[in-house]
Amino acid sequence: MSDSADRRIKDRYPAMCLKVQLQERGFFGRGKNSTAVTCLDLNRYGMAVLCPRPVESGARLYMDFHGKYICESRVAARVISCQPYQTGYRVSIQFSYCFDKKGYSRTVDNALSRIEGLYNRYAS
Repeated sequence: MSDSADRRIKDRYPAMCLKVQLQERGFFGRGKNSTAVTCLDLNRYGMAVLCPRPVESGARLYMDFHGKYICESRVAARVISCQPYQTGYRVSIQFSYCFDKKGYSRTVDNALSRIEGLYNRYAS
């Protein structure tokens, strides 16, 4: 079992069909160029994506999610780790609302819980 799996609060669920855009946050909350990534797995606290380019550990992100019954934009997150993987880089991401008390949002928590629930049902 990997170190990242040991740190997880909850199991993650495969979500390859979820469309995700990753955008690094710049100064004053402005976003840089957006990159389409492939979601490998997710839960309400974090996710792993396959990205065509490396992303620095600690980088602050905005995540946009689109799928059947799903449309959630500008979810704040940060990169935990980035490692070469298959045809790109595996980027491990933690959503900001669960590590920053000042940044907690019930709306984001509910939205990510709903997304997690959908993919939990697909995994079952």
